[in-house]
Amino acid sequence: MDVQKIIIDTDPGQDDAIAIMMALAAPHLEILGLSTVAGNVPVSQTTANACRIPELAGRPDIPVHAGCAAPLRRTPITAEHVHGRTGMDGPDLPQPELRPQGQHAVDFLIDTIRTHPSGSITVVTLGPMTNLAVALVKAPDIAARIGRVVSMGGAYSECGNISPSAEFNMFADPDAADIVLRRQLPLTLVPLDITHKFLISASRLDRLRALPGRCAQAAAAMLGFSERFDLEKYGWDGAPLHDPCTIGWLLAPDLFAGRTVNVSVEVDSPLMQGATAVDWWQVTDRPRNALFLREVDSAALWEVVLTQLSRLP
Repeated sequence: MDVQKIIIDTDPGQDDAIAIMMALAAPHLEILGLSTVAGNVPVSQTTANACRIPELAGRPDIPVHAGCAAPLRRTPITAEHVHGRTGMDGPDLPQPELRPQGQHAVDFLIDTIRTHPSGSITVVTLGPMTNLAVALVKAPDIAARIGRVVSMGGAYSECGNISPSAEFNMFADPDAADIVLRRQLPLTLVPLDITHKFLISASRLDRLRALPGRCAQAAAAMLGFSERFDLEKYGWDGAPLHDPCTIGWLLAPDLFAGRTVNVSVEVDSPLMQGATAVDWWQVTDRPRNALFLREVDSAALWEVVLTQLSRLP
């Protein structure tokens, strides 16, 4: 299998951390860098967290670039109520020795996409799309050079998880999402419709805890912390695991099903801020701009997660 070059734009977040670890373990994924954005916690903390993850995995060669500290035109929101003060509460991780690069994440995105062959880079966004949107506005030429964007964001039948109508990443910066959705990029959206089917039950968490590596143990501690909020919120047998589904789709797309449809995001209505309008039945003539996933083989995807984490130290 050919090696796929990826940039992960992220706001770690326990689930971001597990997604990044999965990508670090995948032999046919080459991470060109991590770009950080404000989201689950402020950008200073997401950047520190992004430095911890490759270091934990024995990959201090992965460059980290700090990015946008606020949404394009909204008041910043965070999710410490889910992820804890550090964003990656659970394990006791040391301060990282890895330091972020001097180049801003937006410029890193632009320069990296421009200097690699057209169509060769996949951008994976795990948080608000602020960095990618600013890059597309600052350098419109990169839109034609991006191979694919894979984003955790949006919802159709699952409505919202931060407001009654919106998923967190879309709600945090709907204007950025609107820019990305209007660029007609090759885009795969991994919405709550997928992640709310991918639940980490007690038995699945036990299997993760049984893995010997420090990365798997840290992942188990992170999930043990973050699940307490979602278990109380939803009352399900397990808490949903969001961001790893993006890497799961890159590694095993046959485990997912969806449809290429038009997706737009609400930017004007205070009540519906960040809600995604998904034209599932194609009742409008709006152009189809995203592969919107809605089904997943949850059991098989958990095997993918365990396989990847078992490869790490």
